[in-house]
Amino acid sequence: MTATDNGAAEVLIERRGRVGHLTLNRPKAINALNHSMVHRITEALTEWGQDSDVETIVITGAGERGLCAGGDIVSIYHDAKSGGAASREFWRDEYILNAMIASYPKPYVAVMDGLVMGGGIGVSAHGSHRIVTERSALAMPEVGIGFVPDVGGTYLMAHGPGELGTHMALTTTRLGPGDAIVAGFADHFVPVADIPELLRALEDQPADDAIGRFAQDPPESALSDDRDWIDECYSADTVEIIVARLRRNGQPDTADAILSKSPTAVKVALRSLRRAREAADLETVLNDEYRVSLACLASSDFFEGIRAQVIDKDRNPRWSPPTLEEVGDDMVAHYFAERDDNELGLVPTVREGQR
Repeated sequence: MTATDNGAAEVLIERRGRVGHLTLNRPKAINALNHSMVHRITEALTEWGQDSDVETIVITGAGERGLCAGGDIVSIYHDAKSGGAASREFWRDEYILNAMIASYPKPYVAVMDGLVMGGGIGVSAHGSHRIVTERSALAMPEVGIGFVPDVGGTYLMAHGPGELGTHMALTTTRLGPGDAIVAGFADHFVPVADIPELLRALEDQPADDAIGRFAQDPPESALSDDRDWIDECYSADTVEIIVARLRRNGQPDTADAILSKSPTAVKVALRSLRRAREAADLETVLNDEYRVSLACLASSDFFEGIRAQVIDKDRNPRWSPPTLEEVGDDMVAHYFAERDDNELGLVPTVREGQR
């Protein structure tokens, strides 16, 4: 079992009454996921799935900053420099875990308090009961570092209302609690002050009953008010047309936000979303995302994005190619090419109420 700097386990695994409770426990890193944490979560879920005394799973994050800020991209950055073998295995096991959560046979309650991004979405938004608080801020920020939304995020965004998911993916905008529910990433709003009592109630009550006692009407969704122009602008199948429509609809700041991201990543992300919309199941999308992630691992924009945002922190990435027009269809298609020697190979699972 790996441990944090203070010697505590990076994932706390506890039985509390009828609840199997997972706590991501790297608060200084906003509980960023690493490979060993994925293994620990998978092992616990496998054991609890066969334990008749465990009726509900709960996942929370240590500290007050967030459930999970995503994958440990600094580790991925350094690993990629030496060939990326560890990252490939990390993503493989992470995506398998995402599928496992989506098809888990027991209620899976994710408390999405604070920041929830990237890999944090993967361990929460595929659950059966997804709770946000007034502090929740959800995002898929990948195109800002030359990567593409993964962990089943393209499936969630593609199957949300209208084009909200496309807006979320291409701009990396953060969703507040009301927006998260409207966009299909969360189900219930519970004030943060009530979360401790909710967790206690879950120990001896069915998930639906316990959550029903504490759930309140969510805050208003700003995205709901913007649906008209979002749906009109993002319904296009090229990023260039989306940007042009945004400018015509009086949304220059949104257009500029997209243009500041990796041109390659935003084009691949849009293609990923359109493919995910046509997919019948999450597993097919995860298989697609795995191919895309491996291609990103070998791309210059991924290194450059992490360097600019996390390593040097100059916030001035130099993308290559630097413009949308220079990213051809053949370049985008490369990201989806099958890799006979390195496929994820998930098999679709029939599940009730497929998200």
